Amino acid sequence: MYRLNVNALEVFYRPLLQCLYQPLATVGNGQSNISVVVSTQFTLTLKIAPVDGNGTLCSLSQTFEEAGHYSLWMRQSELLNDVTCSLTVDRSPNNAYLPLLAAFLILASITVFWASLPYILRCSCTQRLKNRICRRRSQNSIEMDEAINEHSVDKSKSKSSRLKSLDTIRGLSLTVMVFVNYGGGGYWFFQHAPWNGLTVANLVMPWFVFIIGTSVVLAFTSMHRKGAPWLQLLCKVTWRTIVLMLIGFCFMNYSPKDGYCDILVLATDTRSVPPFGFHIFCPGTDQNWWNPIQDLVLHWPEWIFIVLLETMWLHLTFLLPVPNCPTGYSGTGDIGDDGLYPNCTERAATYIDRWLFGDNIFWYPTCKVLYRTTEPFGPEGVLGTIISIVMGFFCMQAGKNLLFFRKMNKGILARFHTYMKNGISAAILSKCTRDEGFIPVNKKPWSLSFVTCMGRMSFVLLGVMYFIVDIKEWCGQPFIYPRMNSIFVYVGHSLLGFYFPFSWEIRFQDSHWEQLFQSIWGTALWVFIAYLLYRKKKKK
Repeated sequence: MYRLNVNALEVFYRPLLQCLYQPLATVGNGQSNISVVVSTQFTLTLKIAPVDGNGTLCSLSQTFEEAGHYSLWMRQSELLNDVTCSLTVDRSPNNAYLPLLAAFLILASITVFWASLPYILRCSCTQRLKNRICRRRSQNSIEMDEAINEHSVDKSKSKSSRLKSLDTIRGLSLTVMVFVNYGGGGYWFFQHAPWNGLTVANLVMPWFVFIIGTSVVLAFTSMHRKGAPWLQLLCKVTWRTIVLMLIGFCFMNYSPKDGYCDILVLATDTRSVPPFGFHIFCPGTDQNWWNPIQDLVLHWPEWIFIVLLETMWLHLTFLLPVPNCPTGYSGTGDIGDDGLYPNCTERAATYIDRWLFGDNIFWYPTCKVLYRTTEPFGPEGVLGTIISIVMGFFCMQAGKNLLFFRKMNKGILARFHTYMKNGISAAILSKCTRDEGFIPVNKKPWSLSFVTCMGRMSFVLLGVMYFIVDIKEWCGQPFIYPRMNSIFVYVGHSLLGFYFPFSWEIRFQDSHWEQLFQSIWGTALWVFIAYLLYRKKKKK
């Protein structure tokens, strides 16, 4: 309600604190109310002002919840020339996290049941029940089963020393990616952050880069020991890079990061890695001061190269002069930063990419919707590739740790813990905030704080999975199955993701129940298909 001497009022909203106010609705003369739909992801600042005048009548900030109905009231004091705004809840919002909690409890129950099933089948009461229902097997069948068991034991003894934790993490990353691409149940934290900040979707690509780099070190070291020439390794890298590029071009998601990790491995002498890490601290051997850190000392040229690479990235990002934009600006431009720098979206990175490749390689980023950006911007350009090599370097260090400290689980976990401490630099650079740090955590152009933060989280994930899967020898299912058929799952879900039975048209848009069920169903279906392919290969 209002009794002001104005012809019309205009309502503005501000999605983030550093953004310009945007028009939301206009209440014309003779109108008493108007309905609008607002986003519930961020805290919105609402402002009411007269259309034909300057100034603000009133403003307030509110975090709205999903499917709730709110009324914004504007009142003028009868004695004072004051205007106040208040919000009332007309219809209580939905509990948006209830479907997520229900899904978690169901999946956790299935996991617990599946993990305890072998113990249930081995208990005495189950065996007695089985004997009563089924006829006792003949002696021949028992002998046959014993022979099969002996064969399986012999086979298990000769199993390869492949690290299952790496396969588990890669399968986990692929599963999360499929879930995110299917909509993530409609939750904002399963979508990519529009600019600064981290969401679950932002973790997938760094995890892939981390695991690929770690696997490359292990694979190339094994091939070196088998006598594979350098030219053969180079041909293998080239072929895999071409295949990934072709797949990336087909789905408009090309990223050259994997190829650069491989080349960095080829540039080092992996034959200096000991066949078994047990000679470190072993009595009777030469004890040098650098033995505990030989995985760092033996590869000092790589450290120098990475430091130079980071220095070059910092200089290009913050010291390169760009026409019509402030030096060192790395924001969104347009309505971001109070609209002071329009057409300056990540200007240094965009300026370099345009100078090298022109305008045709760019696509409009996801920040366009929130920040009203008009400049095309490619987040995986030259500067993004340079800083991503730093992430690839962390991957290589993880692989070298696994080689140098092989069969020394405490040494591996201790070195992982050391690298986790490097994540403190991300807290310092970002000041533990989303937008106020020296270098905010940002995946759109991979920032230095983003790389160090993702490096820390990747080491945490690898350490946990290494302890669970390789040390404790607990199973890595069901994530092992998508890993064994990763390209098929990726291409398949990209081509068939919007067809039945993987997805369907959502009928109930006001809640997350159907959206979350569809996302989980589509993801589980691809995991099941990967399991069938895994069983088929295993039988062969």
